[in-house]
Amino acid sequence: MRYLSKQIMYLCLGLSVPAAVITPTTAYSAASSVSLSSAPFGTTPEGQPVQIYTLKNANGVTVRFISYGGIIQSIETPDRDGKAGDIVLGFSDLKGYTVDAAKGGLFFGALIGRYANRIANGTYSLGGKTYHVPVTAAPNALHGGTRGFDKYVWTVRPLPATEHEAGAELTLVSPDNDQGFPGNLTVHVTYTLNDKNELRLRYQAKTDKPTVLNLTNHSYFNLSGEGSGSIENQILKINADNYTPTDTTSIPTGEIAPVAGTVLDFRNPMRIGDHLRDNNEQLRYARGYDQNWVINGEYGKQPRLAAQIFDPKTGRTMDVLTSQPGMQVYTSNSLDGTYYGKSNKQYRQTDAIAFEAEHFPDSPNHSNFPTTELKPGQVFDYTTIFRFGTRR
Repeated sequence: MRYLSKQIMYLCLGLSVPAAVITPTTAYSAASSVSLSSAPFGTTPEGQPVQIYTLKNANGVTVRFISYGGIIQSIETPDRDGKAGDIVLGFSDLKGYTVDAAKGGLFFGALIGRYANRIANGTYSLGGKTYHVPVTAAPNALHGGTRGFDKYVWTVRPLPATEHEAGAELTLVSPDNDQGFPGNLTVHVTYTLNDKNELRLRYQAKTDKPTVLNLTNHSYFNLSGEGSGSIENQILKINADNYTPTDTTSIPTGEIAPVAGTVLDFRNPMRIGDHLRDNNEQLRYARGYDQNWVINGEYGKQPRLAAQIFDPKTGRTMDVLTSQPGMQVYTSNSLDGTYYGKSNKQYRQTDAIAFEAEHFPDSPNHSNFPTTELKPGQVFDYTTIFRFGTRR
């Protein structure tokens, strides 16, 4: 009861719940430089208990995630002077995720499935049959329908810690015809943190019927710190020669176009805000950056460098590596000040940037895109790594 009473006290005062209030109740450790612990994090409106898990290494990197939606609730990393700060947007209590984020269609930190990104008109064909997914971002389906993977409580199993890393496996079974997707699908996602300051997300899945699948994480990053304002002055590099242009509803036209000579050319490091307000139809359609870049190099193998971001203010850096073919980069264009985060600051447009490593949007309707079909006997297996650091 002490945990609950302290948490309620802070919320009643309109304050964020400090990390100290989330007192670990269970620790999973070994002779490792990285630890994993857990604590209660409330109960869903349906009465399901939710846990928060904390991964921490000896270098000052702390990652917290919850069993609801597999949501990454916070990531604390040191700045160039060694001062730790939270670099992802989110909420201090479960209601922020089950009610506020859900109502706003924001997906803060969540695991996204069955199909991340958009499917045109919520319709696709597979094996000669047409399937329908609920339309959630008219006229299209977005991030898996009305109840995607972000709205389930996942089963979490701590993994044995090694000398250099610790983590947990999150499991969800999605039944046949869930949100219009065929096949009983079993998904395993592992979150591991190591002593190299790498947070590794490995996605694996199997099905008993042919289906389509696209999984990602939707964390909103701000290397200056959660609640610190716009990311416009942060420096971004994207390892992509091409991107997939979209129509006015953010559905790819089917073209794979070069970034050269466009506002989407981040092959050399560039300030995010340099072209953010240019008169460009792609930016106009999305109200900012919200496009899929085709990451250079062979996909489906070892993770290769997809993006790098640097914050001159704090010195924090983050590398994104992935084995996925593409990456949707999103400058939080839908944040409008409606919601207040962990620091009790208003969240507004450009207050964060998301790196959604995934297959291309609307791939089931584009035969020239890498396939998202998963068949019985096949294993969906992709990895994304967020590597944290600092520089002067």
